Amino acid sequence: MIRSAVRHCIVSMRLYFRNPLAMSYGYLFPTLFLAAYWGLYRYDRVPLVRHIGELLTVTVLGGACFGLPTTLVSEREKGVWRRYRLMPVPVGSLVASTFAARYVLVVSAGLLQLALAMMIGMPRPQHPFDLWVAFTVVAFAFLGCGFVIAMMADTVPAVQALGQTIFLPMLIIGGIAVPLASLPDWAQHASAFFPGRYAVEALQACVAGEGIGSTLFSIMALLVIGFAACTAGAMMFRWDEHERFAMRGDRAWLVLALAAWAAVGTAAEFRGRIATAGTGSTAALAPASPQVGIPITSASRLQSLRATTAEVAAGAAAPSTPPPSTGARENAKAGPVSSPPHPTSWQAVSQADIDADLTFDYLPPDGGIITPIATAADQPDPSTAEAVANLAHALPQWAPGSVSDPVQRVRNLLYVAAVPDLLQMDVERYVPAIVYERILGQTERSELIKILYWIALHPFDDDDQAIGDVAALRLPPASALNPADVRARAAVYGVKLLGRLIGKIDSK
Repeated sequence: MIRSAVRHCIVSMRLYFRNPLAMSYGYLFPTLFLAAYWGLYRYDRVPLVRHIGELLTVTVLGGACFGLPTTLVSEREKGVWRRYRLMPVPVGSLVASTFAARYVLVVSAGLLQLALAMMIGMPRPQHPFDLWVAFTVVAFAFLGCGFVIAMMADTVPAVQALGQTIFLPMLIIGGIAVPLASLPDWAQHASAFFPGRYAVEALQACVAGEGIGSTLFSIMALLVIGFAACTAGAMMFRWDEHERFAMRGDRAWLVLALAAWAAVGTAAEFRGRIATAGTGSTAALAPASPQVGIPITSASRLQSLRATTAEVAAGAAAPSTPPPSTGARENAKAGPVSSPPHPTSWQAVSQADIDADLTFDYLPPDGGIITPIATAADQPDPSTAEAVANLAHALPQWAPGSVSDPVQRVRNLLYVAAVPDLLQMDVERYVPAIVYERILGQTERSELIKILYWIALHPFDDDDQAIGDVAALRLPPASALNPADVRARAAVYGVKLLGRLIGKIDSK
């Protein structure tokens, strides 16, 4: 029996590699998603580390909700399973070997995706064994869902339609392609009923978080969904293509699979696990670095900067810096170069410090999705314009924007630009101009240049209480955001303003 199951598993994998459609779902589709995410988040300090849980979930979804049912239905249409029925092998053994083959293929696709991500700068996962366990649980849950789809679909085109009914909602409101913090409140509650949310949480925690132990609820939710789906699929199993799903009397088993989704979502609601502040990829991330888009051209100064933020960066992923400037590459070839002392206060900053420590060549473009800034020709739609006007009216009365400490005051105002950017709000492109105008009206230019340099190199200094006060400006509460991410994004906005002040960036 075991030998027969192993042979069937090998045959299933051989047939898979002869099927271009199945290959596209298993390997090409995840690779395209990886390339898309790289294009969107290439300016992150450590590329893709914040999104690898989402990417691996897409990999499993493609192989489970499309690849597995496509193979099963295609073989059933060709009469393969009808012939299997005549073999002296239990049906459970054949189904298990089919699952095993698909699991091996999904794991290989996941390893390929991890390898490609590491080739473009992502560090190795922090908990490799935990990641394998979590990936296995995620694969089990989604393979079960794919098994149910295979039993419901009468034809291969029907598989595509049914698969999309699961795939697309999970991408949009299930916490996979769209960050939970960016979703409206109703969508965050709806996401609790989709297994994709728990898959992302479990995988992300193992890649850049505290490991599988911090996501036990997600693991249990996936196991419940997987067991229910496998049971329902087994009870509705069909050997022959002529056994139409609509005509069968065992369709009620579908309720069991759906009930598991409902039970998991209800349990999440009851346990208060809907809020995104402590869950999902945001909670699992290590603090962001001040190095986002701000290359340091001196190794000794970079070491000094790391020392000032060592406590914050403890346990973070391995640092990754953007490409050095031409001058830095030349210095590296020439050997160690001594650098001037690091300024001990913002008042001591000189133009030489700015020239030595900052380059403006690798900042995210103003027209991109990271730290966007609208041009004078950009005109918001009426609803966005009203929201921008309301913020501009409220900002002068915002207490954190008027504190006596000039560095903290500028830092607080930069937080106002960073929060809408991280939440991907409609106003994100138009807020920086309002913030910059407010900063320029409060601070003398020569002092502001020094302050912005200081914030860029010390994004984790001072306090970040103002982040929690942005609701007074009619912005959504920032409780779902990692304060370290807001600090890092504010530093990038600060460097963009600094570049405009000293003529390094065209203000347009």
